[in-house]
Order: sequence, then structure tokens, then C-alpha cells
Amino acid sequence: MRIAQISPLFEAVPPKLYGGTERVVYSLTEELVAMGHDVTLFASGDSVTSATLAPMRDQALRLDPSVKDWVAIYYRMVEMIYRRKDEFDVLHFHIDYFPLSLFSRQNTPYLTTIHGRLDLPEFVETYSTFANAPFVSISDSQRAPIPNLNWVRTVLHGMPANLLKPLPVKQEYAAFLGRVSPEKGLDQAIQIAGKAGLKLKVAAKVDNADKEYYDTIIKPLIKGNSNVEFIGEINDAQKPAFLSAAHALVFPIRWPEPFGLVMIEAMACGTPVIAFNHGSVPEVIDNGVTGFIVNDIDEAVKALGKVDTLDRAKVRATFDRRFTSRRMAEDYVDLYETLAQPVRRLQVA
Repeated sequence: MRIAQISPLFEAVPPKLYGGTERVVYSLTEELVAMGHDVTLFASGDSVTSATLAPMRDQALRLDPSVKDWVAIYYRMVEMIYRRKDEFDVLHFHIDYFPLSLFSRQNTPYLTTIHGRLDLPEFVETYSTFANAPFVSISDSQRAPIPNLNWVRTVLHGMPANLLKPLPVKQEYAAFLGRVSPEKGLDQAIQIAGKAGLKLKVAAKVDNADKEYYDTIIKPLIKGNSNVEFIGEINDAQKPAFLSAAHALVFPIRWPEPFGLVMIEAMACGTPVIAFNHGSVPEVIDNGVTGFIVNDIDEAVKALGKVDTLDRAKVRATFDRRFTSRRMAEDYVDLYETLAQPVRRLQVA
């Protein structure tokens, strides 16, 4: 098939450090190429891909402080893709609501995977305006705020089977990976590790939007605290050592997490996950097999005390069965083929 993948422009594909959606787009694109499909990736020009790269600007937005209005850049991108729409059998968007108005008025099959939260009033109003457009959710729980959209399928994320692997190292700490923000609950992770008597290593990004939370809440918790080591952002090459040496990844979220890519990154390294029961967590974690699903700090502390009873080989085996990019790509190809069939209308799945 001739497939267009349309990525966000905030990070390169793949992202050099943090970047969840762009990381998923990369994994999907590379797997589709490996499966023999003709793929064009619309992304920033500093992206690296086996597909045909259609650069929408020279570099990722995050690296360009001169940009004052990123919406204008997305507006232009959607128009440029529209002008090339007849080159493809299907167009797969990963840029939220931006394509919906224009592409709802044309005949090339398209779909939008929604990667973020939907529980904000403005999102409910906007997406509901295009209720017949084909949407893909990344977990069933993600649909809850707008259940009546044309949800054609849930496709759980995947990643390359060989990107992250377990390393034969001793487990010495609890790990926190991802982004420092109130909804991710780093302050709670610090409490959990402290009560469990474990060191916490934090490999995380601090966005400008979350700097106040970091300065006012997190800094006082880690200043002079030898139990917490703040590493900062790490890349994929650093993750196997970081995660393999952890007793568990601590994931004490406070929000309806749509997926949580760091959970499957930990599982790829054989590392169990202790996660709060919000959003996608029950769909990603097999309780008692790949980790423990808990409801509060005290339950998380108890879970850390028994996490070493879990079989790390089974954690990795579950990743291989459920969360590889090949499985994700096969799910999407099945959906693309259904969309591309003339006349047939997708029903809500």
C-alpha cells in the first residue's frame, strides 16, 4: 500500500530524547517499510527514516526558539499534504484535530490516531463536531470523555522488539522515567521509594510549562535528599541499563493516562511496573505478572516490597507477545485495508 504517515513537528522522528508520539510514529513507519509498504513520512527535516521523508520544515519545533506561532506551521502542513493526497491509498494522521475539517471534505481514505487526553471541554466540543471522522484510540479508556465518536479501533502502542532488551545487572533502586509534571506524580514516586527504603533514580524531562511544579514541589523534595538521584533526560541507548538495574518502574500517575509508553519500555527490559489505577493502566499491565496495579502510596510501598517475586523473563515475554511494533503495524494495516475498500463503511469497534 501507499501510506502517508503524518507526524507532529515538535520533535524529530525518532525523537532524540523525550517524545512519545514521535517515537510511536517512528516505530510504526519503520515496521511498515519492513513489511514492504511504500511509506512517506511527513515530519521535520531532521528526522531519520527508512521511508521517503517529506520534510515539513528544517528542524523540530522544540529546537527552534524563533517560532512564535506553531499553529501557523501546522496549518500550512495540512494544506501541503492535501495537495498530495491522491498519491496515497491511505493517510494516517497523528496531529490531533488539525486535519479533520479539510480531510472530511475529500475522498482519499484517512484516519486519525488520537495520542493525548480528551477530558477537556474544548476537546469534547471540537472532536464532536467531526463525530463521523474515523478515529483510533490508543486504549479503550481514552474514549471515555467522548464515547460516541466514530471509534474504528483501539490499537495499543508497540515498539521495536530489539530496541530495548534486559541486561544481566543487579537491581539496586526504583526508577522514574519520562516527564516531570503534576499528572505524572514524581512527588508521589519520591514518597513511595522513601517509605520502601529504596533509592529512586529519576530520568525525566522538565518542560517549560512544568518548571514551576519542578521548582516549587520537586526541588525541595530532592535537595539534600541522598535517596533521590535526578539524572535528567536519557536516550534509548541509555534506557536498557537504567531500567534493567531497577527493581521496578514507579508510575504513580494522577490523570487518565491515554497509554503510557514508559510502561512498555520497562517491560521490554524485563522490569516490572508499579502503576496507579488510572486511564490505560489496567489495559497495559497484567496485574501480578508484569507488575502491580495499586490505588495509593501505601499500596505502592507494599507492592515494591514484593516486586522481586515477579519473573522478569515473563515480563519480557509479555512485551514480546503484546507490545511489539510488528503487532502494532499489523493492526494498522488491517485497518488501512478496510478503509481503502470502496463503499464499505467502518462500524464502531
